[in-house]
Amino acid sequence: MLTIGGTTRVFLAVEPVDLRGSFDRLYGLVTERLGGDPRSGHWYVFTNRSRTRLKILVFDGTGLWVLNKRLCSGRFGWPVSDRQTLSLRNEEFGALVNGLEVVARKDWH
Repeated sequence: MLTIGGTTRVFLAVEPVDLRGSFDRLYGLVTERLGGDPRSGHWYVFTNRSRTRLKILVFDGTGLWVLNKRLCSGRFGWPVSDRQTLSLRNEEFGALVNGLEVVARKDWH
C-alpha cells in the first residue's frame, strides 16, 4: 500500500500532458520538463488537456508505480501558474484527487 509520509512531497505538472504513455514517458517528463528525480520517492502528478484523468508517478524504493484515475463526470480543479510545477501539501493533494478546488486565496482569514 502506498502512503504519503510527512517528508514526501507532491509535485504537480501545471501544463497538461499526453497520458497515453506510461512509466518511461512519465519518467522522461519528470526529469526533462520538471527537473525532478523520479527515484526520490516524491509523487509527480500529471493531468490531460480536458482534466478528466490524472496519472501519478511514484518510486517506492524497489520500483516505479503509475497510479491512474479517470473521472466519470466533471473535471479536476487544476491550479493555474506560470511555473511548470507546483508543490502541494498532502491536504491539497487529497482535496485535488477528491474533486475539490485547490486555490490559494489571499487574506482568507
